[in-house]
Amino acid sequence: MDRIVLHVDFDHFFAQCEEARRPELRSGPVVVCVFSDRGGDSGAVATANYAARKFGVKSGIPISHAKSRLHEVPDAVFLPADFAYYSGISQEAMDEMKGFADVFEYVGKDEAYMDVTRRTGGDYKKASYLAQQVKNAVRRKTRLTCSVGVTPNRLLSKIASDYKKPDGLTVVPPGKVAEFLEPLDIRDIPGIGGKTEKALAEMGIRTVGQMRSVDIFELQQRFGRRSGTHMHNAARGIDDEPVSEREPNVQHSRIVTLKRDSNEFGFLAETLGELCRDLHSAVVKRRQRFKSVGIQLVQSDLSQKTRSRMLRSPVSDLEVLEKSSVQLLREALRDQEKPVRRLGVRISELSEAGSQGVMDSYF
Repeated sequence: MDRIVLHVDFDHFFAQCEEARRPELRSGPVVVCVFSDRGGDSGAVATANYAARKFGVKSGIPISHAKSRLHEVPDAVFLPADFAYYSGISQEAMDEMKGFADVFEYVGKDEAYMDVTRRTGGDYKKASYLAQQVKNAVRRKTRLTCSVGVTPNRLLSKIASDYKKPDGLTVVPPGKVAEFLEPLDIRDIPGIGGKTEKALAEMGIRTVGQMRSVDIFELQQRFGRRSGTHMHNAARGIDDEPVSEREPNVQHSRIVTLKRDSNEFGFLAETLGELCRDLHSAVVKRRQRFKSVGIQLVQSDLSQKTRSRMLRSPVSDLEVLEKSSVQLLREALRDQEKPVRRLGVRISELSEAGSQGVMDSYF
């Protein structure tokens, strides 16, 4: 039986949630922003609808830049992000989708994987009909559109869900994989960024079809064994990773805009300590332990740097969290040139804490 995997991806999710709340916004550009505590237009764009994207407004750019690009558009709207509201909408949508899946994997507020092999009997016509049912059910429940890719594996389904956005449905059965991938731009493959794209262009590779003709050993020599193997397999639509049950709340994080841009260790470490204490209170409240600690640095040009480490065993100890975060900060600052604008800390690999774990967290 052919495996069938759906990837469901919501279109400009945060902005679409705002349009569902205020339907009159659908006719013009909508930009959802994360304003910093520096006041004014300080902060970055979280997402923008397609009307705003036509003017070059996209996630991650400064709010001031977005406003300058839309300054001649009278009906453009800039809204502060309402993450609690978006989480509620996401939960409603995910609850609807779960009923259509053999195995449901939550990825984030706006995307999920669904293995539907058993209930479709490996039949792609049935899978296409099922995918449309998912889209209809989500629209009825939340008034949101989503794009769905239907293919033999996770990688292909993620590529396919982005193929006909917004509100798309793309079905790629096993016999059509090579034909589907051949003309795609290499940036359509998840994991290939700007630097890799430039390096591939120097090799004369701009499409997935061109990359498929390159020997795997040449790719590994140029990009490393792991990345080279990923490119080789992706160009052929190969991905054996199964869809695995996963629920929301797989991590906790805190991030803050600094009072000033800086790469001074003492100043950043002090802020990091405050974030760790706030994050630890959430761990204690939820009676949880964590096994992975990570930090995030958003630099002055809004590029990001992350560092993370896995602990030997799950803990709920504040001192461990603080020491691990500070050590990661030291590592991140070794080659730091640009000043840091925002700083964050994250814990993941969560598990329930027994009574001893919760008791330990108070000492």
